[in-house]
Amino acid sequence: MTANEDQEMELEALRSIYEGDEGFKEVSPVSFQFRIGNLEDIKAFILDITWPETYPETAPEISLDAFFNNRISAETKQMILSKLEEQVEANLGTAMMYTLFEWAKDNQEALMENHKPVVTAVALTSSSDVTTTSSTTKKREKKEQLTKAQKRRIINRTDNKGELPRGWNWVDVIKQLSKTGGKDND
Repeated sequence: MTANEDQEMELEALRSIYEGDEGFKEVSPVSFQFRIGNLEDIKAFILDITWPETYPETAPEISLDAFFNNRISAETKQMILSKLEEQVEANLGTAMMYTLFEWAKDNQEALMENHKPVVTAVALTSSSDVTTTSSTTKKREKKEQLTKAQKRRIINRTDNKGELPRGWNWVDVIKQLSKTGGKDND
């Protein structure tokens, strides 16, 4: 069989085995992600595996560069990759994806035994810097907000076309009357 036929057969097998499995994701016909462990598990990790054109005769490309794995130290990632490379060498020339995934699931505790979550460094800033930047952003984002009562008053003043009725502002009416004068009492 050619490499492409082997790949097609293995792809079909993977689809049928992992159909409905939330831990398996087919990124493309030659690229896969498999989550080892539950989402809540601090020792969970995601394997990114990509097939080269000549797979299974050549080793697949295995990576732990997914964002999900950012909390895993570089030493732990390197140890997991070296153990997986040993499994790849043992299965070279055969369809090995299922074997790799299941081996990683079975050996998750051993692979992550030295795992210490990586804490990302956060740059500290003074509180005065934070307040000045937050107050300027608040000023920019601030839009005129009307209360419900103000909105009701506006709606009550307008007719069904959205126009204000004639004489709605009584102050203007009184100003006009004072200028023109009222009815003469003859």
